[in-house]
Amino acid sequence: MTGAILVAEDQDTARESLVELLREEGYQVYEALDGDAALKLVEEVDLDIVLTDLKMPGKDGIEILKRVRELSPQTLVLIMTAHATVETAVEAMRLGAQDYILKPLVFEDVLRRIRHLMEYRSFAWEIQMLRREVSRHIPTDQPVGRSLAMREMMGLIEKVAPTPATVLITGESGVGKEVVARTIHNSSPRRDNVFLPVNCSAIPETLLESQLFGHMKGSFTGATSTQEGLFQRGRAGTIFLDEIGEMPLSLQPKLLRVIEEKKVMPVGSTNPVPVDVRIIASTNRDLKKECDAGKFREDLYYRLNVVGLHIPPLRERREDIPLLVEHLIKRHNLEMKRNYKGVDNATMRIFMAMPWQGNVRELDNVLERGMIMGSGEWITPADLPGQQRSGHEAFLEDNLSEALQGYERIHIEKVLEKTEGDKKRAAELLGLSLSTLYRKLERLNIPY
Repeated sequence: MTGAILVAEDQDTARESLVELLREEGYQVYEALDGDAALKLVEEVDLDIVLTDLKMPGKDGIEILKRVRELSPQTLVLIMTAHATVETAVEAMRLGAQDYILKPLVFEDVLRRIRHLMEYRSFAWEIQMLRREVSRHIPTDQPVGRSLAMREMMGLIEKVAPTPATVLITGESGVGKEVVARTIHNSSPRRDNVFLPVNCSAIPETLLESQLFGHMKGSFTGATSTQEGLFQRGRAGTIFLDEIGEMPLSLQPKLLRVIEEKKVMPVGSTNPVPVDVRIIASTNRDLKKECDAGKFREDLYYRLNVVGLHIPPLRERREDIPLLVEHLIKRHNLEMKRNYKGVDNATMRIFMAMPWQGNVRELDNVLERGMIMGSGEWITPADLPGQQRSGHEAFLEDNLSEALQGYERIHIEKVLEKTEGDKKRAAELLGLSLSTLYRKLERLNIPY
């Protein structure tokens, strides 16, 4: 067992016995004779656990606890106390101590609690991230669309998800690259571990290296303790590098090392650290052109692009709009506690005509605003911003056929699901001859 522990105890025999016991277990142990010496060590040493007596000369255990919480929130505190001060120990736990132990000490009990806290510290960060994922998770948050392009992409996801392959997702801003990345993760053997999204364009270069690869104490101004990077914290999970084209050239060799050697080099360290994490990256840039221009490493591009997934812009798959509208409204109904049934025909005609430069993200924003501004069960043109209500009338006549095809496709697919693929029965329910149904299936690109 490894880890750094501070033993703060003014009674020499008890302190020396604890120090010897913990060192025999393989821990790196520091000792302090009083509260002032303990505080000095807390400020100078990167500690995993502080084991402190509640009553000591100088600063007491409560003051040490408060200082630990200020300087190193990830350090855990175990309070030692006599029966007479149990109430104070409970108060210490309210202030952030992880546990307390009664004197006289039983060494087996001390070791058991130390081991428990070490395990807790190792997994606390992953648990926190998993809880955040669960709180954010919406069961229907997955790629939506039955266009040929989306069906082909979902087929690729099914093939690549079970493998450890690195994936590069390309497409314009707002098409849903993170949704695809999450779908790959959730369909992979790593699904029970953490999914870490990192926006490479939103973090300054000076901080990005430390956040990704970690740093050693004292490696730069403000590095008061050694910290793991996201590649280390993503143990057995997936890291999603969004906007990878924005990663500075100076950091790209380090990322290449992670992919090729499964190791990271923390800032200020000369010892590589093994990591186990799957990498999924995304970009809205043409990385091949970036390579030709000397703005992106060609060797890194090929390592990232083991499997490439391209998400077409929404304007190139308008047949997916009706299904996306239905999906997004259901999601917002859950979030907003509303009960919208959908959009009316006039609104759908407008949606089919719009250029959607912001892609699915723009559609999502328009629908959310419409659900806020509207008051009925259906979103109408009156619920849309002015620029959406006007400017597309010239296209409505042409795009009406597209809207009708979208509705027709969804309706036929739902009937086929209802009949479990029985086309003869589906044709009867639809009021069509079997030959007409087959022609529609072919025209609407519905698999049969």
